[in-house]
Amino acid sequence: MWRNTRTGWGLVSIALHWLSALTIVGLFVLGWWMTGLGYFDPWYNRAPWWHRSIGILLLFATLLRILWRLFQPTPQAQGSRFERTAAHLGHIALYVLMLTVLISGYLISTARGRGISVFDWFEVPALISRLPNQASIAGEIHWYSALALMLLAAGHAMAALKHHFIDRHDTVLRMLNPARTRRR
Repeated sequence: MWRNTRTGWGLVSIALHWLSALTIVGLFVLGWWMTGLGYFDPWYNRAPWWHRSIGILLLFATLLRILWRLFQPTPQAQGSRFERTAAHLGHIALYVLMLTVLISGYLISTARGRGISVFDWFEVPALISRLPNQASIAGEIHWYSALALMLLAAGHAMAALKHHFIDRHDTVLRMLNPARTRRR
């Protein structure tokens, strides 16, 4: 139940999927909201601190997720050959965009040479800093890749719902309950 099989996702993959999905949406909403905060707003410094801390934890979870996926079997995708190819390319694009958003966020936060405090538990050092226009360029990349990630994630969710409700595949069920998909 912990590991993937050719017919279903294991608990680790399912947990990392849903944790990532909820966190990405939450960070996007938080990021959008905090761009409208005024200087004297009590959340002006607190919201970015939360955004950065959660973002770093998500970066670690994403790297763990990629490693886990590399060493686990991938359940066979359902649908036509076109749909299976689109799903494969879509998953690659999701991972590339997640890493782009997370790394560009790191580059924004470390542009002045200071590390990132993660909930005051530990600090991630500024490994790359003081590049010309680092914060501005990384900020543009961060914003547009986050928008692209939200659009692609919405498409991913709609495709899953299409497979579930129209095609009557167990695509959604495989990402909710590993026990149900092992009976094939």
